[in-house]
Amino acid sequence: MTSTVGVAPRDGYDRAAPELVGAVVDAVASVLHTERERVVVAVVCAAAGGHLLIEDLPGLGKTTLAKCLARALGLEFRRIQCTADLLPADITGYTVLGAPGTAPTFHPGPVFTNVLMADELNRASTRAQSALLEAMEERQVTVDGVSHPLPRPFLVVATQNPHDAAGTSPLPHGQRDRFLMRLSLGYPGRDHEDALLAGTNPALRAAALPPALPPGGLDAIAAAIDAVHVAGAARGYVLDLVDATRRHPAIAVGASPRAALALLLAARALAVARGGAYVIPEDVQRGAGPVLAHRLVVTHGAEQTGVDAEALVSEILASVPVPLAERPGNLPGRR
Repeated sequence: MTSTVGVAPRDGYDRAAPELVGAVVDAVASVLHTERERVVVAVVCAAAGGHLLIEDLPGLGKTTLAKCLARALGLEFRRIQCTADLLPADITGYTVLGAPGTAPTFHPGPVFTNVLMADELNRASTRAQSALLEAMEERQVTVDGVSHPLPRPFLVVATQNPHDAAGTSPLPHGQRDRFLMRLSLGYPGRDHEDALLAGTNPALRAAALPPALPPGGLDAIAAAIDAVHVAGAARGYVLDLVDATRRHPAIAVGASPRAALALLLAARALAVARGGAYVIPEDVQRGAGPVLAHRLVVTHGAEQTGVDAEALVSEILASVPVPLAERPGNLPGRR
């Protein structure tokens, strides 16, 4: 149950931020014909400074989404096609020795950008996958003992096909945990697919998409996310959900403390997207699937029966009591 009584926003909350988020969502949705909620998830993930994992079949718009996201945010975009022979230096760059008496020259790789699309990341070798770990976590790369900071903002949009495992190296749990959110676009509805057929080439429209934000717009959204009020009841709800993943008999490895932080960050970003200055239970619920499902390891027995992590997250959401929103002067309750 959501309170109708507002909470005063903290200093730094820009009331124009929800309109800025909406403008980016509208821009991406004008090219990508899919459910709006999926576009919102991608936009708030980027606005919160998180990395996005897209798992889906070929031809459903993963590349288009990544390109539109970068264009609408006004960010530089680069792409790497992951293959078995991709080397770490192909991602991070390499150092070239010069003539005697001259300093070595560093040649930056494609990771030095704002939005890096790692297409079919699970087709890269484990060494190449690991090359992204430092970049994703530390926003820097180290080559020949020298650390090089990456541009800000920096986010990875990685894709993979979950149904074609031949020649792939599944992402280790530790690397999946570094993606703030995961989504699947799925097949479009008939109306969306008809609009796709009636329109011009999505690749051309994505390339021509103008920035949807004014200068400093992304910083304003990020500041608003940081300023969103989080009540004790909202934190408790996040903790209850995370704890439930650790106790569920069908889950071998539950959500980590990093997952709890990620869920709270996603809830704050979703609060801004809906025009709120404080987190409500619905914000946590909207973020739970995209944030938690890819971090969970399902037991072998549950996997054999066809149970997947998304269904388990939905089950947990249905079983964990939802806190009443805090009202000024009242203690949080539960229903």
